[in-house]
This record gives sequence, structure tokens and C-alpha cells, in this order.
Amino acid sequence: TVLGIPFDGQSSYLRGAAEAPGKIREALACESSNSWTETGVNLGAKGVYEDCGDLALAGADVFAVIENAVGELISKGRRPVSLGGDHSITYPIMTAVGKKHSALTIFHFDAHPDLYDEFEGNRFSHACPFARIMEAGLAGRLVQIGIRTLNQHQREQAERFGVEVLEMRSLPAHQALKAAGPAYISFDMDALDPAYAPGVSHREPGGMSVREAIAHLHAIQAEIVAADLVEYNPLRDISGTTATVAAKILKEILGKMIAG
Repeated sequence: TVLGIPFDGQSSYLRGAAEAPGKIREALACESSNSWTETGVNLGAKGVYEDCGDLALAGADVFAVIENAVGELISKGRRPVSLGGDHSITYPIMTAVGKKHSALTIFHFDAHPDLYDEFEGNRFSHACPFARIMEAGLAGRLVQIGIRTLNQHQREQAERFGVEVLEMRSLPAHQALKAAGPAYISFDMDALDPAYAPGVSHREPGGMSVREAIAHLHAIQAEIVAADLVEYNPLRDISGTTATVAAKILKEILGKMIAG
């Protein structure tokens, strides 16, 4: 089940990611490509997945609304794939997912580890969600792929929480993408090199190609129970390039979950 979460209120640098869900849907539906994934799943087939639209967040307790909405989907036996939005949404999503699945493994694709204890005085910034997730015990294992911005504080945080950091310079690392139990995928679009995905708020050169990212997604061996795709900023996009790439990543995540 696809769920749009149009929220960028915890972005530290630029706003715009709240406009992403609709743009990703448009790119996914574009007739320039077909509905088949590389793993052989036809996303255009009836009943393969459902789109629940976007959450209404204006004037709301945003994190509470997100947690409740995702929890409701899970209670109905759905596997939510959330379209952000900034990366702060992963914390309330995981709060809901963690109530259903214990000892969860998170496969986190990103340029940044997002492990700050607080950022600019804000403990719920999009720079902090995985610190909140790990200190709350919502995951038994956190594997971060494509990281290339570690500072001393975040290295200490990674050691504190036992995070498996697969830095960009050490890739490929397909062998690390195995989990014995349920798993969650969190894909930040700035995991990709900005040459492939310029439409992000924090452009960090030296990232993955689209092919490298897809290869690592395909290498995951686990029961994927939920996922998110975050930090696409349409206001920074060039000719819709990043929307097309985001739709491709979404397509392969959905295909991986359905085929699995």
C-alpha cells in the first residue's frame, strides 16, 4: 500500500520535499515507460498494490497522524510504502511498524547517517530520526548504505548504537544485505549522486549511480514489511529527472516486496 506523507517541516536547509508524493506518482504513471519491474512484477496488474493517497497534515500533530495512519494499515495486514517528505517521517513510521515487528532490520540508503542526537537544538530534525529509532529500541539492527558525510559525533553515535555503516567508498556490499527476520527499507534520494538525482535539498557528490542503488536493493534478502522513499525535492529538480529516478526506485522497491 502506497501512502503519501507530504511533510517537510523538520527540514534543516530547504523546504520543498512536501511536494514530492504527487510528482513521484506522476512519474510512475508516465507512459514513457511500462509498469513492469526488473524483477518481473507487473505493477499495472489489478490488485497488485493500492494507493491510499496523501495524509492530511495541515494543522495536525504530524507525527501522531503518521504513526496512527501507518499503524492502521499494518493492523489490516498491509505493508505500507510511504512517500515523503523529509526523513523525519521515518521515526513515527517506525514507531508504528515496531509495535508489530520486533527485532526489525532497517536497510537505510543515504548520503547521511541521520544519527545526530540533536541538530540545531531539534531532536526531531530530519538529521536525527535514526538516533530516535535506535534509542527507542525500534530496530534490532541498522545497516546504512552509501554514507559519505560522517563526522565525529555521528561516528560516536554509530558506535553507540551498533550501526553497520557501509560507507560509499566501501561499496559494493551486497553480502551485508541479509536479514533473518522482517526488514524495513528507508531510501533517501540523496544516497544517489546528484548527477543522477539533482532534485534533493542536500546534494552530496560521490554517491551511487541508479544502477548501483538498484543492484543493492535487489541484493536484499529479507521479508520486507514496510518501506519509505524520502527527501526528493521537486523545487530542486531539473526537467523532472529526479522524479523519474524516484519512480524507478519506488517501482523496484514495490517489485521486490511483491516478488518476495
